[in-house]
Amino acid sequence: MDTFTRNYSIGLASLALGLILFWLYSLWTPRVWELNEMLEADPVVAAYPYAFRVTEFSDGVAILSTPRSFAFPAVLFLPVLYPELAHLAQDDPRMVAAQQRLIDAQKGAMERVLEQSDVRQVRWVLDVGWLADHGIQVQKTAIEEATP
Repeated sequence: MDTFTRNYSIGLASLALGLILFWLYSLWTPRVWELNEMLEADPVVAAYPYAFRVTEFSDGVAILSTPRSFAFPAVLFLPVLYPELAHLAQDDPRMVAAQQRLIDAQKGAMERVLEQSDVRQVRWVLDVGWLADHGIQVQKTAIEEATP
């Protein structure tokens, strides 16, 4: 192997290794894992059929996933969690009770995360992947800002 080919191969391998290490470093989020373990240990949050998860944590801001937003109301996805609610009116007592369970679980998730000394704010993001996995199409306006 001539000198140019050897140096080119070493440079290319170094670049590939650097990119792989950068990718692995970006996946390394132990604080996110700790926060999610804490949420899984909370009885109210863990008992809810949707798993509220911290997706990112940076500079004291925790990003939590949610299946609802102002642009995408709970009554559209609650029948996925509770099939007996399909075709019920929004003011039906069973639908209201299901919405209250959602509020309690979501509020519990937020409170557990905010109890941590290094967390100063919680932001919500609509869990488009979960909704899509359950056959729910979401318009772009609902994705832009998920605020429960």
